Amino acid sequence: MIAIQQNLNEINQQIADLNCNTQQTTQLLAVSKTKPASDVIAAYQAGQRKFGENYAQEGADKVIQLADYKDIEWHFIGPIQSNKTKLIAENFAWVQSLDREKIAKRLSEQRPVDKGSLNVCIQVNISNEENKSGLSLVEVADFAKHLSQYPNLTLRGIMAIPLNTDDVGELNKMFSQLHDLYQSLKNDYPTIDTLSMGMSNDMQAAILNGSTMVRIGTAIFGARG
Repeated sequence: MIAIQQNLNEINQQIADLNCNTQQTTQLLAVSKTKPASDVIAAYQAGQRKFGENYAQEGADKVIQLADYKDIEWHFIGPIQSNKTKLIAENFAWVQSLDREKIAKRLSEQRPVDKGSLNVCIQVNISNEENKSGLSLVEVADFAKHLSQYPNLTLRGIMAIPLNTDDVGELNKMFSQLHDLYQSLKNDYPTIDTLSMGMSNDMQAAILNGSTMVRIGTAIFGARG
């Protein structure tokens, strides 16, 4: 538990230093998938409030188990199966991995009225990998227009998982393209304020290219078992 607190302190300091250079604010989303609720509590006690989950049932179980921690903000960041939309709509405040109109429709219809609007990000497949979810850059604007018809969804931005590469130049190119898309969408949608890009291995490049939210798991909680 002490290690989690130390890791969080170090990452938050790194983010703060990078934000000083870029004069922006980048939020930290702690990715707690496959980790026990006790790890989430340890991170919470260290000041963390935003947590991301990749698996609907596992995430919902943690939401219920940690219901007393009412200021935790739960984000769903994994692929969405049609038969899991109700579980996600009922338990999460955010969905960052939206890329299909069928799923958007189901999430809006199944969102409980008392929970307010569900915050959503469009997932972008910036590297056009066949085995990766998300829309291409040119598909995003049209999809964003369709989302406006769903009353229980609020479009907050875009999310991407870029190609896993050590080529900093290639990373910067992808992150720059995402930032340009984000700025373009912001001009059309006043609710947009989130560019979710950057993980444990590419956080620095993401923040330097304008990321407003980084999704960090391994560097906080350690390798998944």
